[in-house]
Amino acid sequence: MTLLRNARQRLARPARARPQPPQVGETPAAPELPADLLRRLEFTVVRRLDGFLFGDYRGLFYGPSLDLAEVREYQPGDEVRRMDWNVTARMDRLHVRQYREERELTAWLLVDLSPSMWFGTRRRLKRDLALDFAGTAGLIVTRHGDKVGAISTGGKRFVAPRTGRAQALNLVSSLAALKPNDEPEPLPESLERLGRTLRRRSLVFVVSDFLDDNAEPAWARPLGRLAARHEVIAVRVYDPAERKLPDAGGLTVRDPESGREHWVDLSDRRVRLEYERLAAEREAAARRALRAAGVDVVDLSTADDIVAPLLRFASWRRTRR
Repeated sequence: MTLLRNARQRLARPARARPQPPQVGETPAAPELPADLLRRLEFTVVRRLDGFLFGDYRGLFYGPSLDLAEVREYQPGDEVRRMDWNVTARMDRLHVRQYREERELTAWLLVDLSPSMWFGTRRRLKRDLALDFAGTAGLIVTRHGDKVGAISTGGKRFVAPRTGRAQALNLVSSLAALKPNDEPEPLPESLERLGRTLRRRSLVFVVSDFLDDNAEPAWARPLGRLAARHEVIAVRVYDPAERKLPDAGGLTVRDPESGREHWVDLSDRRVRLEYERLAAEREAAARRALRAAGVDVVDLSTADDIVAPLLRFASWRRTRR
């Protein structure tokens, strides 16, 4: 029991292994330049999505407009949630609200680049995966002539919404310039600040690992308030080691948020099982909070390509509609 209690204290947060030095004859990977990143995404992601996602991306990613066009009599097949009960009571016949279609989409990317995002065990960091998604979303939105802007947690980077491929490059370049210690503001405060910044209804991608050890995550209520006014899609970035630890023997791990280091014996099965239990509890709490906030969720893993999750999400949205 003492061992399990120690495991609970030491492994409540996902651990980040110290980066290993390159082996003899191995060349360290050079950081990818933003222009190269966009070119790679265009060939490996965007073109594979073309013809499936782009033709209906506005309907997939954007909800109904808030601009009221007219109130008309109900017809079979109309959505019940658009019923105007005040007019129905006056006219003694069912009436529904008809909304004017949005002609211009403004998308925002809130990208979490806090220290916990600088973790990865599958050839890339969560931060790199977040940049991949930001670049993909920027290319998709600007390709249709719509505007996209970005803001990082902590407000260290703010990219005003504009159109064009140059905007997608500017967006990725600005986010890629951030360092692990440049993001002191937690995600809940960033969500609150973004909600105060946006004046009109927008499409908002919140890209984060959404890690929180509380039964009710601190970001849950700010995210719900943001989703009440905007179309919000939560993009959850995770690494498999955050959910299941490998049998890697003795290992020194470091909490990326606090900097505390501990030595952990991962060869002990009891330690790994206790960690999995805690990770499952945290995952269940996050799922409940996202469902209560009323946001759609895309899960991206550092172990997988991002195309398959995006296609699954697109198919699910089409089915729901």
